[in-house]
Formats: sequence, C-alpha cells, structure tokens
Amino acid sequence: MEGAGWVHIITGKLTITGKSMTEIQLSPKKSKGQHWLNDPDALEAICNSAYLQPGDQVFEIGPGTGELTAKLLEHKVKVVALEYDPELMPVLRSRFSNVASDHLMLQEGDIRTYNFTNISQSDYKIVANIPYYLTATLMRRLTDDIVNKPSTVVLLVQKEVAERVAAKPGAMSIIAVAAQFYYSVTLGRVVKAELFTPPPRVDSQIMIMNYRSKPLYPGIDTDLFFRIVKAGFSQRRKTLLNTLSSGLLMPRTEVEVLLDQVNIQLQTRAQSLSLDNWFDLYRTIALKLSK
Repeated sequence: MEGAGWVHIITGKLTITGKSMTEIQLSPKKSKGQHWLNDPDALEAICNSAYLQPGDQVFEIGPGTGELTAKLLEHKVKVVALEYDPELMPVLRSRFSNVASDHLMLQEGDIRTYNFTNISQSDYKIVANIPYYLTATLMRRLTDDIVNKPSTVVLLVQKEVAERVAAKPGAMSIIAVAAQFYYSVTLGRVVKAELFTPPPRVDSQIMIMNYRSKPLYPGIDTDLFFRIVKAGFSQRRKTLLNTLSSGLLMPRTEVEVLLDQVNIQLQTRAQSLSLDNWFDLYRTIALKLSK
C-alpha cells in the first residue's frame, strides 16, 4: 500500500521497512492467543465478506502485525484498530507511519472493556481475525451490551464456533439464538490452520453477521425473551418441560399447557427450537404473566 511500511514474518522474526530499515525480533504470544494470518487470498476474502465501500468506518479488533489492517486500507475505508498487546503498538505505528490519521487510528486497549460509544460514526463495521479465547466474550458484547451495534460483523473464528453461531434448529444453542435474534448469520470461506503463524490446532472460518435494522419481533420484551431462552437451555440434556419448569419456577402442569398451546411436544429439547418457536413461547408466557 502506498505510503505504508512493509511487514514480513519469517519464523518469528518481524522485519519492518519504511523510511529506514529496522529489524525486530518478535514472536506470537501463546498467552495472548496470537496466530498471525498473512495469506493474501484469505485476508482479501475477509475484506470482501464485509462488502466494504470507500469511506466505510471499520473497527478492527487485534490488528497484530497489521496484515489485515493493510488490506482494509486498500479498500479506502477508515480504520480504528484496537490492539491489546503493548509490544505490538510500536510495530504498528512504524508500519503505518505514513498513513493519515483520518484513515487509520491505532488504539491500545482491551475489547472486553472497550466503550463502543467511542466510535464516532453510528454506522460502522467490525472486521477482525480474533484470538479464539475472545470469541465468546465478544459475542456476548455484540448481543447483550452494545447499544450502537455494528451494521456488519465479519470475524475469522474457530470453524466449530462459526458453525455453532450459524446453527439451524436441531443444533441450536444460546449463542446461536442470541446472534440470530439480532443478526442474520452466514458462513464464508474456511481458512486452513497452516496459513497462520503459528498454526492453531484447528481450521478457522469467516463468519458474517448483518445487523437486523428491522427487529424480527417488534415490541418484544427482550429481557423476558432471553430469560425464557436461558431457562430452556439451563440443563442441556433435559427436555423443555423440565428446564422451563425449574428455570421459570413454574409447575410442570402449567408448562405442559404452555407447550401444548404452541404445538411443542413435551419431550422436545431446547436445541430443536427455531427462533419462531421461542417467540411463540414468549408470547404465551408473557400473556400468562400479564394476567
């Protein structure tokens, strides 16, 4: 990219060239879950999955050595990159020393506590190759506590996790229900483990989540909805009759009636329900509680 430095990883050595040649001995840290991806095709596939347009505001989590950052900038977007590892900040600043601040803002911080209201534009996209250990926390933030939700989220995550989030009835989980309640979820390219430095133990996959600007179920009490969902999933191997009864502190006879009203068999388990099934349950229980 014009104006930027250049980074190349060879067996743990990071060579940075910009206005002057510098060499830095730097290796990915296992403790921080660092697996650096520098395959151009895979990086471009991540960018393309976000349908980037010039001028888009992109929030990148964990830029690492800046490989994905550089690709994003090639698409003429504005990037805010949040890096947790303080040792990588000088690397990033050196690499992108000639990039204007209105195109790239490098920040040191922790996504687990980051205040998303710091993002100035209300319409923004998240594009990132994140450490596996952060996935569950980030998914909770994207569904639970971020008010200004991104219009698009493109994450490169563990393949098994991507499949769980995009699951269909029969293999649903709380994370799938929560993600699909707020976002339409699709899966993109699988990225083989050997394309990372160092290679993780499993393959990764691009996961695309597009925010539902129009709620699936307008006017819903989300607290009650997810209270019901969490009760349903509270005991994985038990039926909804048991989990809803114990989780909602309702007599089994009442739960039997509720399930019958929405045409759900008594032996059904939570993972078998669709979002519409959960909404039907919510409406029935909400009506009962209002009386």
